[in-house]
Amino acid sequence: MSHERWVVVKVGGSLYDWPLLRERLGAFLASFRDDNVLIFPGGGLTADAIRSFDQVHELGEEASHWLAIQALSVNARFLQGLLPGAGLVGENFACASGSDGSVSVLDPLPFFLEDERRDDHLPHRWDVTSDSLAVRAAVLFRARELVLLKSTTWEGSDWTKASDAGLVDSYFATALQQALGVAVRCCNLRGR
Repeated sequence: MSHERWVVVKVGGSLYDWPLLRERLGAFLASFRDDNVLIFPGGGLTADAIRSFDQVHELGEEASHWLAIQALSVNARFLQGLLPGAGLVGENFACASGSDGSVSVLDPLPFFLEDERRDDHLPHRWDVTSDSLAVRAAVLFRARELVLLKSTTWEGSDWTKASDAGLVDSYFATALQQALGVAVRCCNLRGR
């Protein structure tokens, strides 16, 4: 499989209630016709529910983080339902489709359970959200680019400032330290 042609596209959970998501996401993905695209699901309301459970029941950050990753797996199947023909990739990401122009959706739970075996896996805390998890996927897929699809606009590459502005999680800039050679950009899908 040719890893240098992978682009990871993280679809922010803030887009999930938008009636035009299927149409606009499909049009956006068509622009990558020569690349293999890996869709990474954002958390949205499903991850927010886990956060609320943790606040009420004090589940603890590690347990809650794993539950939130399970919620991302639900969101992965939702996104796969919006993208006819998109494959679902889990722990065996080496088997992801490798033909130019393919679209796959990452199932985060088996992927991160497998990643847990590596010494450099991400910590299990609330400040490590789907933004940082998408960086980790980009690293392991050796992607050339990570695109963050959001409901807001961000210009620039100072990810610490982006974190301070609430665009990405507070761990994002740290996660990017492992992502040498991966271009990162933010795109307001609602504004396209």
